Amino acid sequence: GLFLLVMSGKKKGTEEVKIRLGRPGNHLKMGIVGLPNVGKSTMFNVLTNMAIPAENFPFCTIDPNESRCAVPDDRFDVLCKEFKPAKEIPAYLSITDIAGLVRNAHGGEGLGNAFLSHIRAVDGIFQCLRIFDNEEIVHVEGDVNPIRDLDIIHEELRLKDIETLEKRIDNLAKVAVRTDKTKKLELEFLKDSLLEHLKSGKDVRVGDWKAIEVEWINSLLLLTAKPIVYLVNMSAKDYIRKRNKWLAKIKAWVDENASGAPIIPFCAELERDAAAMPDEASREQFWKDQKTASAVPKIIRTGYNSLDLVHFFTCGPDEVRCWTIREGDKAPDAAGVIHTDFQKGFICAEVYSYADFVEHGSEAGVKAAGKYKQQGKNYVVQDGDIIFFKANTGGGLKKK
Repeated sequence: GLFLLVMSGKKKGTEEVKIRLGRPGNHLKMGIVGLPNVGKSTMFNVLTNMAIPAENFPFCTIDPNESRCAVPDDRFDVLCKEFKPAKEIPAYLSITDIAGLVRNAHGGEGLGNAFLSHIRAVDGIFQCLRIFDNEEIVHVEGDVNPIRDLDIIHEELRLKDIETLEKRIDNLAKVAVRTDKTKKLELEFLKDSLLEHLKSGKDVRVGDWKAIEVEWINSLLLLTAKPIVYLVNMSAKDYIRKRNKWLAKIKAWVDENASGAPIIPFCAELERDAAAMPDEASREQFWKDQKTASAVPKIIRTGYNSLDLVHFFTCGPDEVRCWTIREGDKAPDAAGVIHTDFQKGFICAEVYSYADFVEHGSEAGVKAAGKYKQQGKNYVVQDGDIIFFKANTGGGLKKK
């Protein structure tokens, strides 16, 4: 993840605050983009039509081009077995199929502008590439060349960001002259640093920005500031033997242009055939017969992790629920994800870790071992914490 460390000098030592590009939220969206005929919609349909029992992996469609999928988390499954709650609510990731990306989309080609407004609304991007040859499936650019495709997509997103930025600079220039100094500083940064960075061919996510600069960047919802996960669509034969001449070239391109971004090979054809099976058992048998495994759980997990998220759980007989927060969030932020009143009236959080739960076998066991702790408003929530919040919501003490 791209974030910055800000040191604020306090009398008692120093406190580090991470400021990330992007906007946090409990309802997270990844968009799938790619040139036409690379397997993007097939993959999206697989994600939408996963007819898997709701308790493990529910998928439900929100609108025709958006599907919500549960994020696989083994800890959640264990907690559900242990607490046997009336309701089990996993963490979700929304995935949106974003059509219309072609060369010159930023200039309005294809579905141009509609495409670019859809992609602004997502938190992260799955970029779909094709490395299989198939005479029947025409490639929009004439032949299969994922490196050229990578260049086209990155170029389109960058050109759109330059356009967004130039509009912002024009608007700022009108007010900066008349108004405050911070607007002048913002204008200078956008014009002299950010615009130059983009024009030199670099994405915003690979820049090294100061805290105040990140705030200015976040207000623009720039496309090249969003985290990216590359999905590489292979033929069934190549996917099973895990080999293709393009893989090393894609890796080299990503290392140079989007360092650290994950690359996940998959086969849309196999995923589609597996998704069409009548039940879970026949799906498992299908993958066994092919001597390989589905890439879907890894795709969802990686998309989720690229957004720097951690899980905490609330557990009890009524429900076991998995909640999503950004890494580094404190206890009151976590309480606010459940309900804004809990954040305002935050009193304390009673916390124990998932590891302690497994070690001692139950909540009672954790308490007996002295691992059940009360934490105040400066506590940074850890991935896998099990939390019970106490808050004053005006009508006396509320607990969750």
